[in-house]
Formats: sequence, C-alpha cells, structure tokens
Amino acid sequence: MSAPPTTQGAPIESRRQLVEYIAAGAKPKADWRIGTEHEKFVFALSDHRRLPYEGDGPTIRKLLEGLAARFGWTPVEENGKPIALVRDRGSVTLEPGGQFELSGAPLETIHQTCDEVSRHLVECKAICAEIGAGMLGLGFDPKWRREEVPWMPKGRYKIMREYMTKKGKLGHDMMLRTCTVQVNLDYESEADMAKKFRVSLALQPVATALFANSPFRDGRPAGMVSARSHVWTDTDPDRTGMLDFVFDPAFGYERYVDYISDVPMYFAYRNGTYHDLSGRSFRDFLAGKFNAEFGDVPRITDFIDHLTTAFPEVRLKRFLEMRGADGGPWKRLCALPALFVGLLYDTTALDAAWDLVKDWTLEEMHALRRDVPVHGLQTPFRGEKLQRVAQRVVAIAVEGLRARKRMNRMGDSDETHFLNPLVEIAATGRTAAEILVDRFNGPWGGKVDPIFHEEAY
Repeated sequence: MSAPPTTQGAPIESRRQLVEYIAAGAKPKADWRIGTEHEKFVFALSDHRRLPYEGDGPTIRKLLEGLAARFGWTPVEENGKPIALVRDRGSVTLEPGGQFELSGAPLETIHQTCDEVSRHLVECKAICAEIGAGMLGLGFDPKWRREEVPWMPKGRYKIMREYMTKKGKLGHDMMLRTCTVQVNLDYESEADMAKKFRVSLALQPVATALFANSPFRDGRPAGMVSARSHVWTDTDPDRTGMLDFVFDPAFGYERYVDYISDVPMYFAYRNGTYHDLSGRSFRDFLAGKFNAEFGDVPRITDFIDHLTTAFPEVRLKRFLEMRGADGGPWKRLCALPALFVGLLYDTTALDAAWDLVKDWTLEEMHALRRDVPVHGLQTPFRGEKLQRVAQRVVAIAVEGLRARKRMNRMGDSDETHFLNPLVEIAATGRTAAEILVDRFNGPWGGKVDPIFHEEAY
C-alpha cells in the first residue's frame, strides 16, 4: 500500500487532466519495464504470532529500523513513526496487519527483478534473525483470527477500517490476513493498453488457480485453494471485481476515468492528515464540494491516491497491475512477472492470448472468478478442466519469453526457466494449496504450525 504523498501536486481543473495523467503512462516498447510487488506475513519465532508495530520483543518497527540502519533504506515517517522505506526506485511499505511489501523498481528483465527479490529477502532474513522473527509467503494467514492481528499506525487504514464494515463482510480479512504477489507492466498506446487489459483481466482467474496458495483459515483447511481470492468477493462491490466495461470495444482511458470517478472516496491527504471522506462521491470532490473541510482544492495527488483505492482484478494507473495471485515461496515470486511478461510483452504471444480469450463471455469469466478460489485448476470450463486452459496459457508465456531473448548476465539462460514452477503445476493440475492440505492431513498431524517452519523464507 502506498506511503503518504510528499507533494501536493497541481490543482485539478478539468476531467481532461485525469485522462492525460493516465495517458502519460504510454511508453515506446524499448522503455517497457517490469515492476514486481510482493507481500509477506511477519511472525515471531517464539509463538508464530503476527508482529505488532512496536513494543517488547520482535516488532515491525524494529524490522523497518534495522533495514534502514544496515542496508541503506531511507525511512518515511507518519506522525513521527517509520511506516515505509525507500531506496533507489523501490520501496518497502506496510499493509494494515503489518504484511511487509516490497514494491520493486521498474526493471528491464525477469533476471533483474528476481535478483531484486532475492536481495530484499536476504536483507529481511538478516534483520529477522536478529529480532527473533520470520517471514511466510502465503495468500492468507493460516492460523490467526482477524481480532488477533495488530493494526499498523497509518491514518488511511483507520479510515478504511471503519468504512469496510459498511460494504462487505470480509473487508477486514482482506486488510489484515491476505498477501499477494503482483506485477506492474507498461503499454505503448491506448489501444495497446486496452488489449493488454482485456487479456490480463480474462486470465486473472487462471493466474489465481496457478498461484493458489491459501488453503487454511483459523488453523484449519478453509475448503478452498485460495482463501485470499475468495475474500475479495465480499469486500466492497464498489471497488472490486472483473470490470465488464473493459471488454466494450470503445474502452479506453476516458472510460477508466469515468469508472474511477464513480468509486467512492476514502480520504484526502493534507499537511500530514488523512481527512475522512469515506463513501462520498469523487465527482463531488472534484467539483469542490468538500474543500472547506480541509481548506484546499482537489489536486492531482488526490487522483493518484484515489487510483490506489480501487481494487479490481487488474488495475490501471500509469501501468497495468496484475492482482490475481496469492503470495508464495521464494521460487514462485519470479514466476508471476514471468507469466505476464511472457503473455503481454511479445506481440505474437499477446495475439495468441487474445485469440484464446476473445470469445469468452462475461458470464463465463464471472463464473471463473467465483469458482476458481474453491476449485482451482479443477474448475470446469467449456467441457474440460481449467487445467487445460492453464497449460495453453503457460505455453504461450514460455514462447513469449523465448521470443524476448533476454539473457542473464552470463549469457547462458533466457527468462523461460522462471516459468518452470508453473509448467509443473499446470501439468499435474495440483496447486500448492492442495499439497499443503495433504501435508496438514498427513505428516503435520492435523496442525498448521509446521507451516511456519517448512514454508518460511
């Protein structure tokens, strides 16, 4: 989740500014980059409890301060407390329950982004070892109930926390108990953005199935392979879902601005304070109807903030953000960017992916979004299992990466090997979630605690 803005930005005087802001994300192909984000649960080694922000014993604050002191990160403070870190073009931020997120720098290859991920995890492991903590890559907290998870001291989270209960039953679970891995990718033009948006949105349920890794809830099997993905189905219907309008032939920047303008607000940030505007119309905000509450006009930073408060399966900012995957182990963190770079950054692969999904109906896509969190790759689709579709999707991505010909520093390996974990999952039809449940019912003896040792980074 984003850190507070550092500047106020220009006043918003017309809708055209909002359209132009998104349109400015378009880049020539030579400038396309890969931005990988991943979240982890942080727990105490002594009892596996999630870390509080501060206090005795291991804390999130000690982790942040240790990374800053040892590895050259610069702290970002809110009300005198470090709540984020920045270094080079990347950042570390906190989700509401202390989930630790790396928002990686925009990089050219999967090799580079995987090096970045590895460096970050090595640094985290070093500080965690000193304070008595560990990190776990799963999509949903396997053990602790929402009331047992501490909240982080960020102003925007207080507003979101109070508003979430008005819109759905699982919003606090989303905030406190979920982790994801995401990739942010570029587009060349409005038409290129629209095509990539349609392909990636249609295929998010396939990504959810391939990366399904959250089968537990409250220490027991949840009866599904992705409890994280299921949570999003009952969080807030105003800002989540599949976005049917993306498949309209006329879809473009302006239509997305219309959509985001209809997403209710959470807040406006001024002079170190988040002003609670939750549930109010962003259009009314743009019209200046709330200015007296914080003594200023709407600014472009308000729009940038507002873009981060919509949570569809694919999100548009000045790039496209893929949001369908569960958090996972070290080796699969690099597979998510590899999958979508392979699908979207090679013209032939993008065409093949579009040919695969272009006749899917909205009803079929909504059914996949509903059923995949429960059934994963075994979800029925057009007379076969989704596993067969996943095999085709992974094969297209492999060819897309092969065509990119981006080699490692030694010049002896392209990017295709990062997809090996997905090739195996698609071939067997068994998700990581199902394997974890087998271990729960077998060698773990019906207890979830071994996961904190066997699956920790």
